[in-house]
Amino acid sequence: MIGLWTGRDIPSGHPLDGVLENLGWFGKRFSGQMRADALLFRGGEKRVVAIDPAWIPLRLALRFHELGRTRAARYLFSYLLRRLTAKGPVASLKAMPFQGVTSAAMVYDTQTIVDYFRKIDDDRVMGAMVIEGDDRVYFFELARVEEV
Repeated sequence: MIGLWTGRDIPSGHPLDGVLENLGWFGKRFSGQMRADALLFRGGEKRVVAIDPAWIPLRLALRFHELGRTRAARYLFSYLLRRLTAKGPVASLKAMPFQGVTSAAMVYDTQTIVDYFRKIDDDRVMGAMVIEGDDRVYFFELARVEEV
């Protein structure tokens, strides 16, 4: 999984369906040191910005998810992007069980989130984001891309 991956929602009725894409979500980046930039967003036409999820009020985002799909949220987020920039990788990769099957997992350092991955083919994986204390699962797909 080492490298840069672009992401897209897989609509499933989760409150975050469409929110990340509206805010300019690009995807994720994984390093050979088993560390990751968990949330990459577009910071311009050819620029990708890694944000620090520690600044995301997760419970509020889930509760007021409708706002995350608005144009106002997109503009506000693009304005705040500079202030949310991560100082380095913010998650670790490891093998963990998900629904009874050992899977690649990305564990966030400062949030109670784990993203589980299953291989589709050599250049695509399906992701399932699980938030501790929430039974719902947010699904997404990642596709390998060349570095920007």
